[in-house]
Amino acid sequence: MNKNLSQLFAYKEGLDTRSTQFLMKALESNNLPGFDYIEFKQSLGALLSLSMDEGTAFKSAFATASTMGLTKSKLLDSAKHYKNILAKEKGQFDIALKNRIQQKVGAKEEENKRHQARLKQIEDQIKRLEEEIVQIKDKIKANEESKTTEGSKLSIQQTNFEKTYQSIQKEIDNDLEKISDFL
Repeated sequence: MNKNLSQLFAYKEGLDTRSTQFLMKALESNNLPGFDYIEFKQSLGALLSLSMDEGTAFKSAFATASTMGLTKSKLLDSAKHYKNILAKEKGQFDIALKNRIQQKVGAKEEENKRHQARLKQIEDQIKRLEEEIVQIKDKIKANEESKTTEGSKLSIQQTNFEKTYQSIQKEIDNDLEKISDFL
């Protein structure tokens, strides 16, 4: 069965493509051998695309999967495995995001603190240093604009990732509930 997972979760409108691809790659690289939740989800998607009602689609997909040795317990365990993979990726993303914020925003803030200290020294000096004061004020302004721009970009990226992550997690939770209800 095709292992392209982007069709399983990425059809939701409004999800960030980059975040979706990142999470799908993590799921693909950690796909368990044999018929498990991923293959079940693919079978289910194929049945649902035939306009089959959801309960019948779940039961039919499971009936087929059970001929390949899949049990309800294995199905639930493998779905939980993929949820753990997503959670691990989110943790790594959060750490990377924090580091990028520190690099992109925090470094500018620290640089501005140094510039402001230097500005204070220069203002205390005689008027012949006025040109240096103007140059440093320009650097501070540029850093503020850069800090705002980078902070906005990273905030959007975080929002997009969180939305994608929550959507996929919710869908798996819904599937787990439906597995429990229908199987």
